[in-house]
Order: sequence, then C-alpha cells, then structure tokens
Amino acid sequence: MTSNCIKFTSADIETAKGVGSISTLTFDLDITAEPVASSNPMAPTHRVLGRSPRGKLVECGGIWKKQNKETGADYYTLTIRDHGFNANLGKAANQDDLSLQAIIPWGPKDAA
Repeated sequence: MTSNCIKFTSADIETAKGVGSISTLTFDLDITAEPVASSNPMAPTHRVLGRSPRGKLVECGGIWKKQNKETGADYYTLTIRDHGFNANLGKAANQDDLSLQAIIPWGPKDAA
C-alpha cells in the first residue's frame, strides 16, 4: 500500500474499518482505524491503533468528522497523539475510489 493513505472497507468512511500507514522524516507507522459508536457529537468517528516497539496494538489517535464552516461540506481529520501529528483525509490523487483516503498533514499542534 502507498504510504500516507488509509484504505477503508467502504466509501462510507464513518462506519468503515481502515488500514494504512503514515511516513514522515521522524516516524513511520502502520495504522488501523476502528469505527466508534457514540452518541456524543464531540467523539471521534474512529480510534486509530498502531503497534508499540514490542508489537502490541495500542490506541495512538483518532479520526473526527468535521464540517467546513464556509461550504458546509463534511471532511475528516486525523490526529496521532504521541507525535503531535495532525492531518486531513481527502481523495487520493488520481483515484476514483472514495474508500482510499490520502493523509494530508497540516502541522503539529504547537506550530506557530
């Protein structure tokens, strides 16, 4: 699989499971996205899991559904806590498959 993408089991991302990877100059992480069932509107849509150095599956972040304030269009954001990594998810370049989402970084939480 191409790096910096998540392949979901369906185009209905909110309820689909996904697998992918994130590669940067400081870390390289294979991830799994598991849907979260919650009535809390502030809850993430997915838990993001990665592997510890000893190979254990651990929760390392989340995916949230957001709404563009100008257009009203829905979009998804991803956070990896331990690395301060934030990204949007979007249609992968040259792809018509909406279940394949590119991970588009937008900077660490503490960036000025």
